Amino acid sequence: MAHKTHNGHGTRDKIVITGIAGRLGRLVARRLHREGDGRVVGIDRRDFPGRPRDIEHIQVDLRSKKARDIFRGGDVRALIHMGLMHDPRLSEAEHHSWNVQGTARLLDACSAYGVPKLVMLSSANVYGPRPDNSQFLTEDAPLMAGQHFPAIRDLIEVDMLASSYFWKQQACETVILRPVHILGGVRNAPSNYLRLPYVPTLLGFDPMVQVIHEEDVVEAIVCSLKPSVRGIFNVVGPGEVPLSTILRELGKTTVPIPHPLAKPFLTALWRGKLTSFPVPELDHIRFVCMVDGTRAKETLQFRPRHTLKETIRAVVNAR
Repeated sequence: MAHKTHNGHGTRDKIVITGIAGRLGRLVARRLHREGDGRVVGIDRRDFPGRPRDIEHIQVDLRSKKARDIFRGGDVRALIHMGLMHDPRLSEAEHHSWNVQGTARLLDACSAYGVPKLVMLSSANVYGPRPDNSQFLTEDAPLMAGQHFPAIRDLIEVDMLASSYFWKQQACETVILRPVHILGGVRNAPSNYLRLPYVPTLLGFDPMVQVIHEEDVVEAIVCSLKPSVRGIFNVVGPGEVPLSTILRELGKTTVPIPHPLAKPFLTALWRGKLTSFPVPELDHIRFVCMVDGTRAKETLQFRPRHTLKETIRAVVNAR
């Protein structure tokens, strides 16, 4: 767990979590609350029903002055930033304002008030699925996803903001986590896709994919809070598997679509709000984007606790 440091303001005992009202935010908050190492304070403009009584929820916009004021007392020992917006139906301008400008303001607050630990939850999707990808991408691979998926450009920009902060603010232990496709009760593109009653696939394509259980992502975040840990880490689950195997395990009815027809077909469904699967995500069921998790294994001592079958079934079995 994160170490306690002291300055003129007294003991740093607060762990601040952005996006605490979301599925992953709740899981992280409850894990830290259960282990009892410091006060958990959440920033999220959404309601947080059912929160433990001694978890503080500051219901404000993360871009606001009130969010910055949380850091002013000098008692924050770690910021876990996972409050990014991923709604593909919102405009690029809204995404950019919330994700990029909001993150920049949080990083400015961390710098101004000397927060000693920053954990940023990014995604392995920043590398992008491509036909020419090498088998397992390391953390040094270029972030290419934005070329074909405009909605992820701001996630890449946020990742790069945190990378720049890592180099500029040497006094802060900055950790950037890039997990593979997260499965569970989360409302993200992979889990939403696998929950569709009829799952679209592309004729002739069956890419290998990597998945990770939502609770294993929580474990990686907790590992990142250890003293002296810093750097960029790909976070992988229990292995890789063909997409068809995942769909078979879940007993899904698939709708194979010839690739030339897939984009106009899904575009029509998307416009009619008949699907939650964004058209740019087609590349994820067409090409490979697998990453090497060696660095997290060696430095974070991270090991996924859930089997591949448990991870796949988490989209329907999540507690």
